[in-house]
Amino acid sequence: MGEHILVLDAGTTSTRAMTFAPDGTVEAVAQKDLTQHYPKPGWVEHDAAEIWDKTLACAREVVGGDAGRIAAIGITNQRETVVAWDRASGEPLTRAIVWQDRRTAEFCAGMKEYGHEAEVQKRTGLLLDPYFSGTKMRWLLDHDEGVRAAAAQGTLAFGTVESWLVFKLSGGAHLSDASNASRTLLLALDGAQFDEDMCELFGVPRATLPEVVDTHGRLAECDADLLGAAIPICGLAGDQQSATIGQGCLAFGETKATYGTGAFVLTNKGRDIPHSDHRLLGTVLYQENGTRTYAIEGACFVAGSLVQYLRDQLGLIGNAAETEELARSIEDSGEVVIVPALAGLGAPHWLPDARGVISGLSFASGRAQIARAALEAMAHQTHDLASAFDADGAPWSRLRIDGGMSANDWMAQDLADILDLPVERPDFIETTALGAAILAAVGCGMHDTLESAARAMRGKASVFEPDMGIEVREARLARYAKALAAV
Repeated sequence: MGEHILVLDAGTTSTRAMTFAPDGTVEAVAQKDLTQHYPKPGWVEHDAAEIWDKTLACAREVVGGDAGRIAAIGITNQRETVVAWDRASGEPLTRAIVWQDRRTAEFCAGMKEYGHEAEVQKRTGLLLDPYFSGTKMRWLLDHDEGVRAAAAQGTLAFGTVESWLVFKLSGGAHLSDASNASRTLLLALDGAQFDEDMCELFGVPRATLPEVVDTHGRLAECDADLLGAAIPICGLAGDQQSATIGQGCLAFGETKATYGTGAFVLTNKGRDIPHSDHRLLGTVLYQENGTRTYAIEGACFVAGSLVQYLRDQLGLIGNAAETEELARSIEDSGEVVIVPALAGLGAPHWLPDARGVISGLSFASGRAQIARAALEAMAHQTHDLASAFDADGAPWSRLRIDGGMSANDWMAQDLADILDLPVERPDFIETTALGAAILAAVGCGMHDTLESAARAMRGKASVFEPDMGIEVREARLARYAKALAAV
């Protein structure tokens, strides 16, 4: 058997393949950008065929002609994004609806008015929001003729991105791991398979959905013709659960925050099904031999995408790294505050129709003030989440951070200052991919347990200690609260 793990990391803005050694060392990386489609305000779509083609191309690039050295494949993915395909042809029926898409806001509002949210949250751990997969599936059935026709013929397959990739890799296996399935609104947290009552409530035929499986183990097998060998697929997890595992948050209460396109905080809640009274989410962290470990989660929809917006839409910066230079060039933001609700507000507010605000502008406000305010917005949003987690009995004693934005030292220190907590950042910040490698390594028997794999594969970390006066912190938070109230 080979000694390397092949990880396929299908994100929101790009997809990539990486090979990991048993000690967690990355040996090869290939990455390709994904096309973002915005057909209407609030709509976000991907081409599922492009996701597959580019993911396969990346995998072939890092594997080269030596598939024999690959022991297993681990897959991690943008969550909640829905792919609809035809089981007979194996081809997508329409564009994938991305997790950021808000087109089902009216449908969700109607479900709330009918009083369904309390039961939905109790059963699934989720709230009625366009973010989640089930309402996207319903929209496709209501509005896409090709999807409706496939449903009538019994050939329609729905799945999240990992499910789509497994189908293509294996030549037809229709699977979803429990962590991704728990993001659909269609899985009860205590149910082994998709819930008939939830499927009926959302109008999604149970027959269109995949089988729910563990996050690690021998789950499927890659067709030998694709990469040169029949490689077992041994790890599957949504990106945020994967990052939590990659951060080694395997004990009750351990917490991580990933700052990528959005910002996502997860706290390990052990075997107890989580319940939130402060509009946080209950989710499956991982599933082993049918037994689940859960997490409580808070999600902010806009993080790195705000910096991308400053670069691509406003032209204020040439690259993301400039934000740190600009933030350090001034003493404060000059009272400029950004509430980055460009795709609505997520936890703990859940306002899908909210829109972004820049407040406190004056003639003294320039590029530096706006760039610094954008970075400060990460700490402000995270502080909102920390307050909600604390109120739900899940206080943080330390925050482990990762994702592309976490490489920004100024932002990491600002998080520690505003949260008044130590912030720990691993030297290897691509913990989403590392988590998938850990899962696959355990799934194929390379390591015995997730804990032993994490010990062997995680590297060193830096710690940022809080260093801000209480008056400065409270003034910052008061300005943010005022701007948030305007939203």
